[in-house]
Amino acid sequence: MATARLPMSRIFAALGVAACIGTMASAAHAEPLLVTSPTPLPLDNHMPRVFMGGSIDMGGAPDWQAAMTHALSDMDVVILNPRRPDWNPAWRPEADEPEFRRQVEWELAALEASDVIVMYFAPGTQSPISLLEMGLHARTGKLIVLAPDGFWRKGNVDITAQAYGVRQVQTMEELTAAVREALSEAATKGRFTR
Repeated sequence: MATARLPMSRIFAALGVAACIGTMASAAHAEPLLVTSPTPLPLDNHMPRVFMGGSIDMGGAPDWQAAMTHALSDMDVVILNPRRPDWNPAWRPEADEPEFRRQVEWELAALEASDVIVMYFAPGTQSPISLLEMGLHARTGKLIVLAPDGFWRKGNVDITAQAYGVRQVQTMEELTAAVREALSEAATKGRFTR
């Protein structure tokens, strides 16, 4: 199945990056900490953490995480991005493959350490691991999910989200706004995952 690729300019535009740039000047002191797999998670926990889960498909999905990271560039947050720059598709997806195990264990730890979990299921992708992760965290109250038309199992995502009260949005713009709101709320309340 061919994966639909969106130009980064469309993804940035959909995430409201232009609006974010104006905000950056007034909040120049704010800056996110970006942690990508397999970098160890920071021990210091003074900022809210967001996990960018969802479609990667071994690099076949658009890099929506980069656009979302850019859209959060004016916030004091920790961004946990599982999209690994050195990913090697030759690594066997088996427990005895050291780098594969390292990736899975990093993702599990990052999900647990997050205050907000973003799941974007891109049209034209399957994202079975993200579906697993959504199921693991459906009851936590941390999830914000976008599953547009064209995602392989949109119906499963919609029904599960409804059953467990998972917050769903319909567009990238709404996703960005919901993530910013959830992170701001976490920062205000100082309720960070320990």
